[in-house]
Amino acid sequence: MTVKHSIFGYLLGEGFRNVFHNKKSSGASLAIMCATMLIFGLFFMIIENLNNAVETLETQQGIQVFIQKTATDAQMEQIGEQIQAIDGVNKVTFVSKEDALNQTKEKLKDKQALIAGWDESNPFKASYLVTLTDLKLSSQVQDEIKKIDNIDSIQSRDETINGLVAIANGVRIVSAVILTLLVLISIFIIGNTIKLTVHARRKEISIMKYVGATDSFIRWPFVIEGIIIGIVAALLSILVLGIAYSLITNAAANSIISTMGIKLLSFTDMTTLLVIVYMVLGIGIGALGSSISMRKYLQV
Repeated sequence: MTVKHSIFGYLLGEGFRNVFHNKKSSGASLAIMCATMLIFGLFFMIIENLNNAVETLETQQGIQVFIQKTATDAQMEQIGEQIQAIDGVNKVTFVSKEDALNQTKEKLKDKQALIAGWDESNPFKASYLVTLTDLKLSSQVQDEIKKIDNIDSIQSRDETINGLVAIANGVRIVSAVILTLLVLISIFIIGNTIKLTVHARRKEISIMKYVGATDSFIRWPFVIEGIIIGIVAALLSILVLGIAYSLITNAAANSIISTMGIKLLSFTDMTTLLVIVYMVLGIGIGALGSSISMRKYLQV
């Protein structure tokens, strides 16, 4: 074993020893880091689900394209292919005259007398329901559809679409601001917690400095200690969030959210990004906070 390996092993061992030896300060740092990460994680999941809900509602909004009654079956099929080929079109669904009539019967339920005789002389036109990849492309797609032969009319809810676009943009801007602020707040709180931990052990640092230990030799056990606490806090936070989120999704499955066709994201959908953020916060702030906080105590 080389000297470098021996020194590294010693410093690593000291880092672990410090965590268990200084149980009060380590416990306080761990608790505050966990609390901060849980708050961040909670907001992160809320924002991710809000974005998902807006995107789901966007895909549910569509354009209804009515076909002229004189169009043949072959022409109607060709119209569907032409619409699907337009940039910005996500999905095209054919609605026959019979389908439209049946849908009206279902809506009217016990008021069938209002449409008496419609089975013999169906007044509805065949149509295509068109959903978009991006609601901002609604006007552009409509302009392209108008160029197709045998199109009778186009029905769209432009006000609803414009409203959803505005909401989607607002949610994305607000979420970016909130998450940025939460990261900065997390850095500030965790950094100060580590600073207090280092301050409580200033005498220990001073003694090591006086007996001739180098700055790196003194600093690394504290840095390793910060990293260990950061990793443990990140793992505990993910575990708690995972359990809490599974309970929330089970409750939401029977709520009004599911009736709107909106499903909450699964925890695994968010885990990768959440783990990366947590590890950066935990390891990065743990190591950097310990290193920076020690500077003034090393200047002896």
